[in-house]
Amino acid sequence: MANAALELMGFFLGLLGMLGTLVSTLLPYWRMSAHIGSNIVTAVTNMKGLWMECVYQSTGAFQCETYNSMLALSSDLQASRALMVVSVVLSILAIAISTVGMQCTVCMEGTAVKSRVAGTGGCLFLTAGFLALIPVSWTTHEVVHNFYQPAVPSSMKYELGECLYVGLAAAMLSMLGGGLLCVSCCEMQDRGHGGGRRHGAGYPYPGGPTGGARNSSHTYRSPTLQMAASAAAKATTLARSHTSTTTQSSSPAQGAKNNPRHNPVAGYDVTGYV
Repeated sequence: MANAALELMGFFLGLLGMLGTLVSTLLPYWRMSAHIGSNIVTAVTNMKGLWMECVYQSTGAFQCETYNSMLALSSDLQASRALMVVSVVLSILAIAISTVGMQCTVCMEGTAVKSRVAGTGGCLFLTAGFLALIPVSWTTHEVVHNFYQPAVPSSMKYELGECLYVGLAAAMLSMLGGGLLCVSCCEMQDRGHGGGRRHGAGYPYPGGPTGGARNSSHTYRSPTLQMAASAAAKATTLARSHTSTTTQSSSPAQGAKNNPRHNPVAGYDVTGYV
C-alpha cells in the first residue's frame, strides 16, 4: 500500500513537472528588460524567449516576432531549445511508461517486471528534470552576470523572467517524482528477494535456520493436512492400546480354562463310577 502511494505521488509530481517544462519552453518570459539607469521608461517592456521576442506596451498592445533563422541564433539559445524539447519528450515517455508499471493499473498485472517498468519511468523523469535544469540554470547565470557588468549598456540589460522560475520548479518536481518512483521500485525488488516481513524457520517452506530461503528438496505441507494426519495417527495409537488392553484382560480366563485344577468340569474323572 505504501509503495502504491509513493508511485502515485511520484507520478503526479512528474506530471506537474512535465506541464511546467512545457509552459516554460513555449512562453517568451525568459528575459525581461530591466528599467534601470537611463532606461527608466516603463511604457515598453521587451521580453525574450526560446522561440520569439515580444514587446508589451502600456497601451495594451502585445506584439511578438519569432526568430527567422535558427542557424543565426547563438549557440547557447540553440542548445537551450534542444534540451528543453528533449526534456518534454522524455517526460511524456516517462508518463506513458509509469502508467503501465504502477500498481494501481491492470497493465502487466501479475508479472515480475511490472515494478521495473515503473522504475524505468522514474529514471526517465530524473533525466528529463536534469535536462530541463541545465538551460534554466545557464540562462539565469548569464542574465545575472550581464546585469552586473558595467560595460553593458542599461538598455541591453535584462532581468530574470517568470519562465526561469517556472522551469526551475518544474525541473525539481520532475526529479523528485522520478526519485519517488525509483524508490518504490527498489522497495518492491527488496520485498521480492525476501526483504519484507520475516517469519520463523520453516514458514511456509522448511528451509533450515534461515527461515526465508526456499529449499527445492522439500515440499510444501499444508497445516490442515498435517493436523488431519496427526489426528489419524492419534486414533490409530488409541485403537492399538485398546486392543492390547482387551488381549491382556482375556488371557487369565483362557489360562483358567486350560488348567484342570481351576476347571472342575475339565478335570472330572468318570472312571470312578464304572
